[in-house]
Amino acid sequence: MEATASMHGKPKASTLDADVFLCFRDLITKLSIKLALLQQDMDDQSDGRQGNGRNPKLPVPGKRNILITSALPYVNNIPHLGTIIGCVLSADVFARYCRLRGYNAVYICGTDEYGTATETKAREENCTPQQICDKYYAIHKEVYDWFDICFDEFGRTSTPQQTEVCHSIFKKLMENGWLTENTMQQLFCETCNRFLADRLVEGSCPMLDCNYDSARGDQCDKCGKLLNPTELKDPRCKVCQARPCIRDTDHLFLELPLLKDKLEEYISDMSVAGSWSQNAIQTTYAWLKEGLKSRCITRDLKWGVPVPHEKFKDKVFYVWFDAPIGYISITSCYTPDWEKWWKNPEDVELYQFMGKDNVPFHTVMFPSTLIGTGEKWTLMKSISVTEYLMYEAGKFSKSKGTGIFGNDVQDTNIPVEVWRYYLLTNRPEVSDTLFTWTDLQAKLNTELLNNLGNFINRVLSFIAKPQGLGYGSIIPDASGGESHSLTKRFAERIGICVDQYIEAMEKVKLKQALKIVMSISSEGNAYLQESQFWKLYKQDQASCSLVVKTSAGLVYLLACLLEPFMPSFSLKVLKELNLPPENQFSLRDENGDLEKAKKPWEILPAGHKIGTPDPLFKELKDEEVEAFRKKFSGSQAERVAKGEAEARKLAEQLEQTKV
Repeated sequence: MEATASMHGKPKASTLDADVFLCFRDLITKLSIKLALLQQDMDDQSDGRQGNGRNPKLPVPGKRNILITSALPYVNNIPHLGTIIGCVLSADVFARYCRLRGYNAVYICGTDEYGTATETKAREENCTPQQICDKYYAIHKEVYDWFDICFDEFGRTSTPQQTEVCHSIFKKLMENGWLTENTMQQLFCETCNRFLADRLVEGSCPMLDCNYDSARGDQCDKCGKLLNPTELKDPRCKVCQARPCIRDTDHLFLELPLLKDKLEEYISDMSVAGSWSQNAIQTTYAWLKEGLKSRCITRDLKWGVPVPHEKFKDKVFYVWFDAPIGYISITSCYTPDWEKWWKNPEDVELYQFMGKDNVPFHTVMFPSTLIGTGEKWTLMKSISVTEYLMYEAGKFSKSKGTGIFGNDVQDTNIPVEVWRYYLLTNRPEVSDTLFTWTDLQAKLNTELLNNLGNFINRVLSFIAKPQGLGYGSIIPDASGGESHSLTKRFAERIGICVDQYIEAMEKVKLKQALKIVMSISSEGNAYLQESQFWKLYKQDQASCSLVVKTSAGLVYLLACLLEPFMPSFSLKVLKELNLPPENQFSLRDENGDLEKAKKPWEILPAGHKIGTPDPLFKELKDEEVEAFRKKFSGSQAERVAKGEAEARKLAEQLEQTKV
């Protein structure tokens, strides 16, 4: 049947097809959101998140109890790779490591849903703030699920629990005299007839050595300086671009100068005890050196936690007052006994992960808030901070839509373990690092394929060969590693590397730890080459069996050490070793796991039958890299426009096609 245009004034088939395509795409997006939220509700009911029978972990006296949080990502956009490596992925690696070590660890995160950013996004998408939160919460959860992020609780800040905890802390601060009322000047847009929240104002940074022309009202993204909107030069309303005027408005302030002594004592003690990262220490002491100022904790907004005070009942809490409290409220959704985690400094260690722009709010503002209540809170022990991850020629930016976003990576057909590995080897711990497609290609092809994948495949493929050529898929019997000079020297080097790995992970030096593991794989390849096992098979069966059994043990050890970094990879290795998925990797002192790691020939039992070895990584070719670079160039909006243009072009082609 020929697809032809009507002669009676109806739209052409190409227009209809394009419109149908776009409507269908929007429908799929909405259905995906609803399904994700439905799945979340089902998960909540099945695991008892609403109090229906789940047994959440609680601190255990005498054990290492570690409470882990990552900065709560804003819910006004799809998370990009900078967000993922800056908080949720780094914290996930450490949480997985803690579980390997047998520590009693809980990993808490969620979406930051209140504030100007949400209101602005709601206006852009012509919906309510709650609808925006529901939509992007589902998207965030889907992205983090794809990245194998294993939260104990991934919650939200727009909950009754958040309001309850915020109000409780606020009332304590009021009772203790740490809050004051003051009149401040704020920018008011006469065109929009509203006070402008910090993020609704843009202008030039007032710092003489910066002058960035797109600084926000709360912070300059270029120099990192925290600002008040009235400090901006040439301010403009982000909604209508009009120049705002200044008006008086009453607000509540947290008196940081009065809390200075207690705060400095905390910072001085804990920055050493918790081995704070250097960038966190520098940022924090820069704040202290500049002199602490009273900090406004309320805002003229509607979408937020309402202030429980008659004079300020039409205002809400400033997002940077209530957002860190989200860690506590989300924990209260995880367990009604949340105080056993958050008011238990003797038994609980708090580790927090974030990007560098969040540091002062976690090392100054949040601790001051908790100290001011006079209660016995679990304050942050260790902070792990990342610099910025840059994209090709510029910075990852949610507001500008530039970079690779969480939903983009799923369209590349590059496995999740490769993305996790690349981001973690490129983790900007000391200075900004640059994402490039050619660097991703090099790390995949050289480090994962030629080093790690090559070692594992050589060992298991040889074992899988039939008798006479290999071992018929059976782990050979062998002993006496201590008396075999080559194997003894090899095991000693592996033992040193494992100790270095543990030391690095305990200090949250994730990039260094991953580098150490990959050096173990390199040692394995060198061991195989030096042993010349293919010759030993015919000349010295006993030595060959020892080399092969030792190498097979190292395959398992590598999967164990890499589980925090690449869990899906480790599961694939388990399958190739024919070990059940429920086989729990372990690096526990009480089980003697670290000592076993120093004798790799004893890790796997003789007679065990392995599975079928397959290549674990696939080469990324030059033409694929170039295609990705083109596909993900420009902003998200430009990519959407490009996709819609291609859809219309396809529809026009369909017009000429016989159905």
